[in-house]
Amino acid sequence: MNSKNFLKSDLTPAIVVFLLSFFPPGFAADAPPREALALQLPAPTLKGTPEDLPKGPNIEPLSDKPRPPFLAPRGVTNVALGKPVTSSVQPFSGEPGQITDGKKEAFDYDAVEFKKGTQWVQIDLGDAYSIYAIALWHDHRYIQVMHDVIVQVSDDPDFKTNVQTLFNNDADNSSGLGVGADREYFETNQGKIIDGKGVKARYVRGYTRGGTSSALNCWQEIEVYALPIR
Repeated sequence: MNSKNFLKSDLTPAIVVFLLSFFPPGFAADAPPREALALQLPAPTLKGTPEDLPKGPNIEPLSDKPRPPFLAPRGVTNVALGKPVTSSVQPFSGEPGQITDGKKEAFDYDAVEFKKGTQWVQIDLGDAYSIYAIALWHDHRYIQVMHDVIVQVSDDPDFKTNVQTLFNNDADNSSGLGVGADREYFETNQGKIIDGKGVKARYVRGYTRGGTSSALNCWQEIEVYALPIR
């Protein structure tokens, strides 16, 4: 039974208001319990940290502290593993399918490189899921910042309708998908976790427009943690 229905049927209005103040909006007694998302992290790069790291108000400072746990519903799995990948252009190094093969070490043969300019890669999950987290590794062979990182989901493979943007750090709209409010960040073995907020979608698309180490676009892995839609 929903907690709010129980309270309303058994308690006086004044007590209901008091007790509901302790529950977050949308709380339900049958909501799935959450736990820390357990990512399998690759080893850190052996190239070290460059001395001339980019700086600015739109860049998250590089931290040597562990990332705070990301809480996701119990039972989420990486539904992107082994799923087909398409891209805006063919890579000149590697194959698109490597982006969902589970291999994300800081090795040249685990990287998929595309030409410069704004490019995208897209995963077909095979079915619609409730997405709670998307983990990205673009290119942690080098400690660098990738530009115009945009992550969108949709139930349309052409991304013309029902498109939802989950992350966008394109501060000047140079990729033409709108001005983003998120900050740029450094590529490390920790990857980047994007909150999916339970959005329902079948297709996941990620954009980039080069980085501070190279104008080329590079991806190593995308993981999508989700639950089947009930």
